[in-house]
Amino acid sequence: MSRSGQCLCGAVKYELVGEPNTVALCHCRDCQRSAGAPMVAWAMFPEAALTVIQGQPKTINSSGTAMRSFCVDCGSGLFYRNEAFLPGIVDVQSATLDDPDALPPGVQIQTAERLGWMGRIHELPEFDRFPE
Repeated sequence: MSRSGQCLCGAVKYELVGEPNTVALCHCRDCQRSAGAPMVAWAMFPEAALTVIQGQPKTINSSGTAMRSFCVDCGSGLFYRNEAFLPGIVDVQSATLDDPDALPPGVQIQTAERLGWMGRIHELPEFDRFPE
């Protein structure tokens, strides 16, 4: 199976081949700060499954052996690599997929750093768009 994705502005586009090893919601503080969000959904693939077909993401060392790649134009986070802990693996921010619903998360990780209010998110009012 082949999947495609891109950053917000479309400057960086990629393709993935095959099925992910796992799909996880990560609650770690580094992901929170990197994405400006309470958690990030990641799809873990073998490095060989990923091909960047347009553009060139910038990669920075975000903490020790963690390497995060993002679009330099719009700032969208795209990929995460950590050879020390996940050799040969690339995590792809699954919300950047053209069809993110195709890879629902199956596990939550780094829950020790989960924001306290996330435990009651299901209690908040919901609106299809904006509240009136």
